[in-house]
Amino acid sequence: MTANPFTVLRRFAAALAGIAATFSIVVAGLLLWLHFSATTNDPWKSPQLLELKEQLQAAPKDEVVKARIRELDFQFRQRYVQRLRLGATGGWLLVAGAVVFVVAFRTAAAAGKRLPQPKPDPQASAHAARRAAQSRRAVAVAGVVCGSTLLVVGWGVPSHFATLPVGSAPPGAAAAPPMDPLPPPAEFARQWPRFRGPDGGGVAAGPEAPLNWDAATGAGIAWKAAVPAPGFNSPIVWGGKVFVSGATRESREVFCFDAADGRLVWRCPIPLPKGPGLRSPELSEDTGYAAPTLATDGRQVYALFGHGDLTAVTLAGRVAWTKFIGVPKNPYGLAASLAVWQGRVIVQFDQGESETSTSRLWAFDGGSGRLLWEKARPVGSSWASPIVVEAAGRAQIITIGVPFAIAYAAADGAELWRAKVMEGEVTPSPIYAGGLVVIVNPGHSLIALRPDGSGDVTGTHVAWQTVEGVPDISSPVSDGNSVYVVNGGGELHCFELKTGAKLWTKDLDAEAHASPILIGRRLYVTCTNGMTVVAETGGAYRELARNRLGEKIYASPAVADGRIYLRGVQHLFCLADGAKPALAAKANPGP
Repeated sequence: MTANPFTVLRRFAAALAGIAATFSIVVAGLLLWLHFSATTNDPWKSPQLLELKEQLQAAPKDEVVKARIRELDFQFRQRYVQRLRLGATGGWLLVAGAVVFVVAFRTAAAAGKRLPQPKPDPQASAHAARRAAQSRRAVAVAGVVCGSTLLVVGWGVPSHFATLPVGSAPPGAAAAPPMDPLPPPAEFARQWPRFRGPDGGGVAAGPEAPLNWDAATGAGIAWKAAVPAPGFNSPIVWGGKVFVSGATRESREVFCFDAADGRLVWRCPIPLPKGPGLRSPELSEDTGYAAPTLATDGRQVYALFGHGDLTAVTLAGRVAWTKFIGVPKNPYGLAASLAVWQGRVIVQFDQGESETSTSRLWAFDGGSGRLLWEKARPVGSSWASPIVVEAAGRAQIITIGVPFAIAYAAADGAELWRAKVMEGEVTPSPIYAGGLVVIVNPGHSLIALRPDGSGDVTGTHVAWQTVEGVPDISSPVSDGNSVYVVNGGGELHCFELKTGAKLWTKDLDAEAHASPILIGRRLYVTCTNGMTVVAETGGAYRELARNRLGEKIYASPAVADGRIYLRGVQHLFCLADGAKPALAAKANPGP
């Protein structure tokens, strides 16, 4: 006797549904285990690593301990990347299993139903006419409802990047005046308007800066001012004013100090959004809520906070506009600093895995906050800051994130070229010097790319790469002849820019997170213990000075008009030639 095909289909679908349900439960269990094991076991706080760090503090020159710390750190980073990939793969597998279960279950249920036996209906025509009339009325009502809903949404619901409604302003904000013209390029180059200076390269223009200072006597320190809120962002300088930001989970502010005497000119609170379900994210202590460095176009100051908000503040200290761009799905939150170009604010928002294409590059109008263009990025999480440079006859936004270094046209965001050269956790930012883009692939290599290509340039435009002395946090700096990098353990390396040949290495005997800068022929490397090593640039290491501030420093220096500005964990310092101990003793203690 031949089996009923519906019975066979029902049995097969039921078996498939059972298999899919079991598979989904197993995958869900593995994902939960992966999540809770990752959140409860912070590898960077492992007893083994903490013990090694204590040993290093007791014996700073122990190379064996240093090597073991670097090895463990590299292993932890590899595990983190692997965990991200497993999480993304498991998520897709869970979705696939759930879809198969739903389809199979519904198929089994449908195949098991007894089909009704048709019977003649003497009033079929009347019923059909009535149903047709009801259908027409339903379509008309649905059309009116949908149209009304779309109208309400279009007029009443702001978009993801909407600024405040017309005619309204955030608390404390004045009516937006017409924007002044942008300052000329020469003025922009003379100031320190963003992270690591005008082009993000860490090279200062103008006169030479101080060589010596001493926190114990106050010599060489023009002033010292307390910063009222915590933050890892670096200072920026414009028009005789120094700007930094600070934030906690409950508050965020932008601060303006007088560059001449350290007086706190104004502090601008940025209100947190209020409403049901709105709450600040939980962020790593390594990042905090004010990690991105501010940027200015000479007309306004732009700030990005870990809460997910991009804000413009006038030079008088009032909020011009604020918009929520979101909190990235990565373990450290928002850390990439802002860039500006011709009145536009450039935001690099990298998250997730490269396969998901959830990372973005945005350009906003500085005056209004209006979104000018948006580009999806085929990269995963990174914390490197973008730079905007004139290279190969075009304005390029250079970005890095696993697995690509990508250049975009600054005007419209069109992709110019890409190179598949990145791995691991990307924190150091790129630089442009001597016709080459120099990027750091943490834990792997230092790479130089020629920026004159188009499309995929992986096999054609890598000028050189080296695996020696690769930094993990700080960004490189170059004088056009050499490239200088310092890793977290305090090893300072110098490479020839044209060839990548290693010229020299110096162990500074101190950890370093801040990126080095160049002023004239002097290289300044600030270590986390507050010591700054000053060396002469060139093919051989020649140390000029070691200066201490007595406070931990993670932020990178800013330079303007021959002065250096350093942000410690509690204070903002101004270093200047000719600053005498008597003058330094009158330093502003802060508000």
